This record gives sequence, structure tokens and C-alpha cells, in this order.
Amino acid sequence: MNENQELFEKMPVPKAVISLVVPTVISQLITVIYNMADTFFIGQIGDPNQVAAVSLCMPLFLLLTGMANLFGIGGSSLISRSLGEGNLEKAKRVSVFSIWTSGIAAFLYGALVFAFRGYILPAVGANEATYDFCGRYLLWAVGIGAVPTVLSAAFSHLVRAEGYSRQASFGMAMGGILNIILDPIFISLFGFEIAGAAIATMLSNVAATLYFMVLILRKRKTTVLSFHPQFYTLRMRIPFEVLLVGLPSCVMNLMGVFSNIFMNRLMVSYCNEAVAGIGIAKKIDMLAFAIATGMSQGVLPLIGYNYSSKNFKRMMSAVKTTFIYSLALALISTFFLLTCAGPIVRAFIDDPLTIEYGSLFQRIICVTCPCVSVSMIIITLFQAVGKKLQPLILSLLRKGILDIPAMLLMNLWIGVNGIAWATPIADCTSMFIAIGLFIPFWKELKQDLILGIPSSDNILRSR
Repeated sequence: MNENQELFEKMPVPKAVISLVVPTVISQLITVIYNMADTFFIGQIGDPNQVAAVSLCMPLFLLLTGMANLFGIGGSSLISRSLGEGNLEKAKRVSVFSIWTSGIAAFLYGALVFAFRGYILPAVGANEATYDFCGRYLLWAVGIGAVPTVLSAAFSHLVRAEGYSRQASFGMAMGGILNIILDPIFISLFGFEIAGAAIATMLSNVAATLYFMVLILRKRKTTVLSFHPQFYTLRMRIPFEVLLVGLPSCVMNLMGVFSNIFMNRLMVSYCNEAVAGIGIAKKIDMLAFAIATGMSQGVLPLIGYNYSSKNFKRMMSAVKTTFIYSLALALISTFFLLTCAGPIVRAFIDDPLTIEYGSLFQRIICVTCPCVSVSMIIITLFQAVGKKLQPLILSLLRKGILDIPAMLLMNLWIGVNGIAWATPIADCTSMFIAIGLFIPFWKELKQDLILGIPSSDNILRSR
């Protein structure tokens, strides 16, 4: 029996939600901070081209996060639902499938990206001033660092599926803090500059991966998680369930990559300072996004477990509680980022034109924090119960379908500032569509709860 079963079944919902989401939010924030640390310490060099190079490489690095989400969130959802059904063997096989497949996929991706960097880097917007810097960063962060980056993030999702939110968050936080410590050592002390930032990122992810492996080995008698190859299987619909449920999160990252590449290519037509400015603004906005992501991902196991065990009342209470907490934090984040834009951007780089662009872009982008908060919880709710179509639609809308056309139109209409305004336009629109998809599902659950129907039909419809 899982030692966190009381958390899933009996603990008061507000307490259960807080115990799951607080560590997850903290780890997400630390992860964002260490990503920002790369930009911060590189910015201290005073070279906008190196800051721009990090921004240009970031989409290629974010694809690793998408890969981790594909197997991590997909596996986490299926593990929590399997635990709710009491199927421990399936939960174990899901964890092994997710770990090994994600590791192999990461290795292939890292090797291919570095091998074809001569074609890829110009495609993402690298020019003569940034190409060499991009190549140095790509070697360590993606070429060598792909496997530990994907595995550390996937491990955190899978560990969280059993209710080990604090342990999952500690692993990610440890890696983030280590990265922050190593950044100035490799960037400034050793004089590696942009390559030093990538080396620090790679080493911190290696450390986090090793932590999770030791954790699983130490808890092997009480956990369903395993990475023993003997439990690897392509049967029991495991690949289908993991990949389709994790696909929306992967697509969100994938489309975010294309969106960032498109944005950078539009920005670079103005100047490298604009690219650096939007890169800094995006990094800062990731703080608010980290809160929304931590809130939604943290509560996913609780929703999935109670949905599969047909405790709809507890599940709905968890969703409501998370909505309230997440929206309140989003509003606070918006106020902070809106009022402190100038000083925050100035802390990253002492270049007047980059500061001017970055401050303006941050004020524009941060107004979407409440919209993202609502959308992320709805997407995660659908993923937690095993829905495939709704989260995929919402992920595609938020990044790609809405924001890329908006960038084109707004760029033609009001120029460089219009490129930044595309983000709030897309996020607000996708939020309203998310609410439109959420309401019928919610009414269906309420009706089943009133009638006392255990809703096995709902579980079938989610597959």
C-alpha cells in the first residue's frame, strides 16, 4: 500500500492541496531562477550578443522540457489513476516505460541537434554576431546535457505521482541551487562565459538525476516506481495512454519553441538589443508561469487518484481550491512584475537600449498571468482524468495557432511592441476557450454526483 494513501483519500482537501502544490511551486520557481541565472550572469559580461545567443538557444533547450513533460506528465497521470484503481503492477510498468523511453529519446534529440547545428542555428535566428556563442551553449546544454535534463524533470513528475511532492521538489530545487552556485564559477572565475552557463546547467541536471535514482532505490520496498528494464513493456496500452495524455504538455512546449523562434526572428529584424530585451522579459515572466505550472502539476495526482477511485466530490473540491489559490497568486505576480519592470530588467544587464526594450516587453507580457493560471489548471484537470482532445486543443491554441498570427498582424500594425502584445492576446483568448470546454465537463460531474452515479461511463469516455 502506498504510504501517501491518506493524503489522497482522507486528508482535508485544502491541506492536501497545499502539501502537494507548495513544494511543487517552490521547485518550479527555483528552476526558473536558475534559468534566469544564466541570463543574469552572462548579462554581467555586458555583451548583448551573448544574452541574445542564450535567447536564441532557449527554444532548442525548451524542447527537452517538452520531452520530459510528454513522458513525465503522461506517466504521472497514468500512475496516479492506476493507484486509484489499485493496479500496482501497471503503475510500476508505467514508470519503467516512461524513464527508459524518455532517456533514449533525449539522447537521440541531443545528438541530432548538435550534429545539424549548422542548419538549425541559422533557422532559429543566429547571425554572424551570435552564431559562435550559440554553438558553444548548444554543445553543453543540449548536445551533452539532453539526457540528464530530460530524466531529472521526468523523474520529478513520476515521483510526485505517488504523493512524494516534497522529495520531487527537493530534487529539482537542489539542481537549481547547484546551477546558481556553479554559474559564476564557470562563467566568470574560469572565464568560459556563455559555455560556462551551459556546463553549469548540465552538471546540475546530472546531480538531480542521480538524486532521484538514489531516492527510488532507497524506497524500492514501498514505491511502485522502478527503472529496472525487466518491467519495461509496450503492452497494457501503456505507450498509448502515456503519450496521448502527455502530448498536450509536450505540444505546448513544442509550439512554445516555434513561437519563440518566430518571435526572435521578428525581433532580430530590428536589432539584437530587442532580442536580448524580449529574452530577459520572457525569463522574468517565467516566474509567474512557474507558479501556475507548479499549482496545476502539484495537484494532478490528487485529481487523477480521486477520479479513478470515483470520489468526485473530493476531486471537485481539490479543483476549486486550486483555482482560488492559483488565481490569487497570479494577481499578486502581475502587480509585482508590472510595477517593478525597470529595476528587474536593469539587474540583468547594463545596456540602456536593452533595458528600454526589456522593461516595456515585461509590462506587456505580465498582464497575462491570471489568464495563464486559469488555462493551466483546466488543461491539467483534463490530463489528470485521462482526457486527450481537450488539453491538446488548448495547448495548440495557446502557443502557435493564436500567437503566431497575432505576432504577424501586430508587427505590421504597431511594429516591435506589437510582437510582444501577441502574447496577452493569445493567452486571454485561449483562457475563454478553456472555460468553454471546462463548463460542460464540470456540469457532467456535478450531475453524476447529484444522481449518485459512480460514473464508470466517464472513465470510459476519457479513454
